[in-house]
Amino acid sequence: MLTSERKALILRVLGRDGRLVAKPFSQELGVSEDTIRRDLRELAAEGLLQRVHGGALPASPATAAFGVREGRATAQKVRLARVAARLIQPGQIVFLDGGTTNVQLARGLPADLRATIVTHSPSIAVELAGHPGVEVELVGGRLFKHSIVAVGAAAAEAIARVRVDLFFMGATGLHPETGVTTGDPEEAAIKRLIARQSAETVVLATRDKLGAASPYAILPLAEVGAVVVEPDLPQEALAPLRAAGVRVIEAG
Repeated sequence: MLTSERKALILRVLGRDGRLVAKPFSQELGVSEDTIRRDLRELAAEGLLQRVHGGALPASPATAAFGVREGRATAQKVRLARVAARLIQPGQIVFLDGGTTNVQLARGLPADLRATIVTHSPSIAVELAGHPGVEVELVGGRLFKHSIVAVGAAAAEAIARVRVDLFFMGATGLHPETGVTTGDPEEAAIKRLIARQSAETVVLATRDKLGAASPYAILPLAEVGAVVVEPDLPQEALAPLRAAGVRVIEAG
């Protein structure tokens, strides 16, 4: 089997099974485990999978630049955002993470909602600037350009002084083995800190994020209160969330 054929098979297996274990896969193909590990390294370098101990998981496609992601799956994001907006109660203090789906959430808040929104995303703050009943607390720091959010020591210090009722977390992957993940270690640390300051964490997840993994862990699935997902997804895609005790909210 040619290298290109082997790599294509690896990606098909990941798409079908949601994971690949190097040793039995190499035995099945009659090649060395080192050969498969080299294939996995090369595919990981291309961003096509996420390597883990002993094998690989599907890579999240939700790691493109903010401007690119903004134009993807807009209808699905609007649907998720509309359902998520109903979770916010009047008078609550809510932290809105950065990300294109949360931008849609900010746009979709009811005009009569009275609440406080804390965010480290200038994009979110701009969307809420004209909302008549929402007070906006903007957290500053070093701008992480990929996600258009503030990170670093200044952001962490400000976040540590806030307690919020609800945190809408952005993420690039949710997988039963790796939990909730993202593509940058500093951003992961900030998200983890916000979750610690929040009574409940909610993730809005388009279908491409379910069963996918990125390099840096934020939280185990069990520490997420709820995940808002698209309707009519296969139950096998949602089973790991439910098994971890996560409330699954389908955006019907």
